[in-house]
Amino acid sequence: MEARAIAKHIRISPRKVRIVLDTIRGKNVDEALAILKFTPNRSAVAISKVLKSAVANAENNHNMNRDSLYVSKAVADQGPTLKRLLPRAMGRSNIIKKKTSHITIVVKEKE
Repeated sequence: MEARAIAKHIRISPRKVRIVLDTIRGKNVDEALAILKFTPNRSAVAISKVLKSAVANAENNHNMNRDSLYVSKAVADQGPTLKRLLPRAMGRSNIIKKKTSHITIVVKEKE
C-alpha cells in the first residue's frame, strides 16, 4: 500500500529541488524530516510540507502505521515557466525564465 502527496507550481527550479530529494529518497519518514529540518536549502521547507502531507494521507486515508513508513519515491518534475522581461540599454530587453516545479512524494509501509 502506498500514499502520495503532490505540490504543484512551487516557485523553485526542479534542478535545485532534486538535489534535496536525492538525500531523503529511501529513508525512514522521521529520519527524512530530521534531514530536511537541518538542510539549508529553500526547497527543504516545501519538501517537508509535501512529506508531512503524504504521511498524513497514509495515516488517515490508508490506516498505515507511521513508524513503518519510508520514502519510496521522490520526484521533481518541471512545471510551467514564467517569462518576465528585464529592461536593458538602448530600449532592448532580455527574457528571464522563472522556473516552477511539481514535487511528488510517495511513502510506503515496510513489510
